[in-house]
Amino acid sequence: MVMDKPREEHCTGCNALRAISNKAVFIETFGCTYNHGDSRKLSEVVKSQGCRIVDSPDLADVVIVNSCMVIEKTARKVMKSLVSVRAKELYVTGCMPVVEPGRINSVSNAVIIPPGCIHDLYTEFSAVASGSPGIVQIARGCRGRCTYCVTRLARGDLVSFSREEIIREVEGNVRSGAAEIQLTAQDASSWGADRNETLPDLLWDLIEVEGNFRIRIGMMNPATLGPIATGLSDVMRHEKLFSFIHMPIQSGSDRILDLMARGYQVKEAIAVMDRIRREHPEVGLMTDMIVGFPGETDEDFQASLSLIRKIRPNKVNITRYSARPGTKSAGLPGLTDSIKKNRSRRMNVEAENVYRDINKQLSGAVLPFIVTEKLRKGSVVTRSPSYLDIIQEEDLPIGTTGQVRITGARTYYLLGTRVL
Repeated sequence: MVMDKPREEHCTGCNALRAISNKAVFIETFGCTYNHGDSRKLSEVVKSQGCRIVDSPDLADVVIVNSCMVIEKTARKVMKSLVSVRAKELYVTGCMPVVEPGRINSVSNAVIIPPGCIHDLYTEFSAVASGSPGIVQIARGCRGRCTYCVTRLARGDLVSFSREEIIREVEGNVRSGAAEIQLTAQDASSWGADRNETLPDLLWDLIEVEGNFRIRIGMMNPATLGPIATGLSDVMRHEKLFSFIHMPIQSGSDRILDLMARGYQVKEAIAVMDRIRREHPEVGLMTDMIVGFPGETDEDFQASLSLIRKIRPNKVNITRYSARPGTKSAGLPGLTDSIKKNRSRRMNVEAENVYRDINKQLSGAVLPFIVTEKLRKGSVVTRSPSYLDIIQEEDLPIGTTGQVRITGARTYYLLGTRVL
């Protein structure tokens, strides 16, 4: 199933986006960090065309829905939103119009903007899509062939953005006040594979950018992280990089990983993590797990629970398998919703036990911090070097650094008081 659009349709989408001018625009975003990066770029494009951004569809002349369909639950939310705003001048971008345009057409007369048009038009402007934290896209698409992944169909093969473009984006976000820069891609560790470069090459350049900021690297497939793990570990010693790895393993069963076509075995993913942990014992780890993949037995599921206990991640993104149109796994006999729901709950309990144990051991510790977000008046989100989430009840400016004593441990975050 080929999802890449012919060039003339791509230009039609670009022309549609160019035509949005001198209007009030509301942008609704679903899905991942990458999608939120696209929405920030969308905002800059339409503002350059005389538009103003409003925070409610009721105030808007134009509504742009940046869609996601990584799972059916999210896709249904997108469809509900489209129905609620279809009386407006409506545009849809993101993954859904590439994969399921007919589904959108069934409920609205929305104009389709292929997501590639956003980047094409954005690069014509000198403005930087800033925010806090800053989101910097480093590539689109990937080289994986995962049997369940609809994003690969929507975004296509890997296209790494140039070092020059990425450096410009980071510099612009830092100038605008961002203290955290989130590098995002469908597979960040594959950056440069199409340019005879590697992610560590890029990171060495980014840490030369002047300013008080830290870089968080987005998700990296174990299959593409393995070959660059040593180089990545070297550059992670620099204080401008959070000592943090987001490595989606997806299953603790080699049999299921093979059905998923992930390109590695469990022992190989663990070996990558162990290699980095030898150099960075305090590294923060996030992983993603899919439960209820077609054919997953209770033995396979138990292997996934065992993996969580073994690698002890700071965060697990748990997804119940959802068959996606056009993917190879969509035609496989699926498990019942009750089985998937039960396994999801059991895995969440297992993961939360790990979080609580990790956080409990940090009580009383004094850690370096940097303020990355304003949570609410008088409260800020701060991050340790290993990207621990520490809430401080103090009105500190973004970018403030110092030392914090951990005074409380919650399941998903820590509480702290500044001591320096």
